[in-house]
Amino acid sequence: MKKSQKESSINTRASPLSDGIKNMEAGNTRASPKSDGRGTEPTSQNHKLRIASWNVGSMTGRSAELGEALRRRRINLCCIQETKWKGSKARQIGNEYKLIYHGTDPKNGVGIVVDKNFQERIVEVNRISDRLMSIKFALDGQPCMNVISAYAPQVGRPSDEKQTFWDDMYDLLQSIPRDESIYIGADLNGHVGSTTNSYHRIHGNQGYGTLNPEGEAILQFASTYDLAIVNTFFTKSEQHLVTYKSGGNNTQIE
Repeated sequence: MKKSQKESSINTRASPLSDGIKNMEAGNTRASPKSDGRGTEPTSQNHKLRIASWNVGSMTGRSAELGEALRRRRINLCCIQETKWKGSKARQIGNEYKLIYHGTDPKNGVGIVVDKNFQERIVEVNRISDRLMSIKFALDGQPCMNVISAYAPQVGRPSDEKQTFWDDMYDLLQSIPRDESIYIGADLNGHVGSTTNSYHRIHGNQGYGTLNPEGEAILQFASTYDLAIVNTFFTKSEQHLVTYKSGGNNTQIE
């Protein structure tokens, strides 16, 4: 999901900060020192920010594989779900990528992989639960950018567990200043359907499958915060629409 803002530029670096720092006054934070234009990092004119989301199933023994896959696809930031790692740490995974993650036991777990250009732009890491975390990044001459990794409870999980997850999501977005950009990379375990008659700014009518109650919750959440479900706005063949197959069942993970 994406909240539209100006295109992010990455011409300068923020002062190095611990990924454990919280509650900073970062609403109008800028990267520093200011760039003199002589650096080798890409500029906003020739660099496109690439953000991905990936349910990895488990990070155990997969760090190098993930780092290499992100390098090949030139990904800057990747939200990952179901790491199944316990702890609140950061570690290098190869190819100059750093994984910042959070998990409370050997299940669930979320993380965000950050490339070398953004690692020194981190101004806040907010680890909310083993299903939800966010990182705030300083940008050049514009408000901060917030990247959120989320993993919603699966179909069949207790309703109070689902409600807690969505309450946390609403609280998190409510805490972000309105002028800051928001990108959510998530496995929300719902189906928003192939088309919609009610959420035209949210759903691009290029989805897959049939709307279910969990998908309705996703659409309502996106509508509340004026977020677009980006993968429904692009025409794709069915083989590219389907993101998960099991036992003859095909799904598009939202």
